[in-house]
Amino acid sequence: MRLSPDQWIFWQSGFVKLNATIVFTWGLMLVLVLGSRFVTRRLSIGPERSRWQNLLEIVVTMILRQIEEVGLRRPRKYLAFLGTLFLLVAAAALCTVLPGFEPPTGLLSTTAALALCVLIAVPYFGIQDQGVRSYLASYAEPTVIMLPFNIISEVSRTLALAVRLFGNMMSGAMIIAILLTITPFIFPVVMTVLGLLTGMVQAYIFFILATVYIAAALGTRKPGPAAADRPGS
Repeated sequence: MRLSPDQWIFWQSGFVKLNATIVFTWGLMLVLVLGSRFVTRRLSIGPERSRWQNLLEIVVTMILRQIEEVGLRRPRKYLAFLGTLFLLVAAAALCTVLPGFEPPTGLLSTTAALALCVLIAVPYFGIQDQGVRSYLASYAEPTVIMLPFNIISEVSRTLALAVRLFGNMMSGAMIIAILLTITPFIFPVVMTVLGLLTGMVQAYIFFILATVYIAAALGTRKPGPAAADRPGS
């Protein structure tokens, strides 16, 4: 039994390897790109819309609402990045029902890469919103003594984000693989369904945590009821 998709080698030349992690990751990316192209090729603004367009609008609306509820202003600005993270992790979880497919999110290198994207996106959006000087000054708040602690916090929470996703996705895949070897077929089917649900939950958690980290970098807060009732709010 393979403990990691990295151990499934499709092609190798010297130290260069084409393993299942790379193949499945790029395969998921290709499916998402072609799927989005297929759904958006004939968009309609009228009352008659395709089922795929309705599904896409539901997903986009849900993502935008969640981004806004976290506290980010102009949620469409972050839709491309955060929405892609959610769809990639969710698609990896859904594809586990395919024979022979091993989710790349069950590997620490893949989850670390996703978390690294979040690590880069946090200062990117922060600098874009506040400017370089104002954003970098936030690391020295409330005093300069907190500078190294704030930097360590930034790195450690990114590492925790990667380990959290890896642990949850890998544990589910391993449990199903073990059950398939020691139990009848019916019980692993139930565990597979449960694994799909767990995968979707993990995609949502990863998306929400990434949104929270970006919102924290921007220092945004949702207006309270009193502020919302003021004229011009």
